[in-house]
Amino acid sequence: EVRLVESGGGSVQAGGSLRLSCAASGFTFDDYAIGWFRQAPGKEREGVSCINNSDGRTWLANSVQGRFTISRDISKNTVYLEMSNLKPEDTATYACATGTCLGIAFLADREDYWGRGTLVTVSS
Repeated sequence: EVRLVESGGGSVQAGGSLRLSCAASGFTFDDYAIGWFRQAPGKEREGVSCINNSDGRTWLANSVQGRFTISRDISKNTVYLEMSNLKPEDTATYACATGTCLGIAFLADREDYWGRGTLVTVSS
């Protein structure tokens, strides 16, 4: 069974940090780029970051550059999203997915594998 399971969400104050994890199972981890989307209540889903499986190149949305870092541990089939200097506008449900990691965006659709998401709440 293919699974992507997110963890690490929670509630923090502005300026705080969290590390999200996306644990993959049921497929060959190295065959897929993996990235993160987020969706805040009443807003459209937006791509946040991704990491390529072939060369490890990463992409970060402008809104999180300098604050978020994406990485992966192939031995653990896990992708991490390190988030620092969090702002209230980062409040959203964060979900990881397989997809296409471009230099300007992360693309995924319903044919890709998706996790269920983890909630991040940042208070001012």
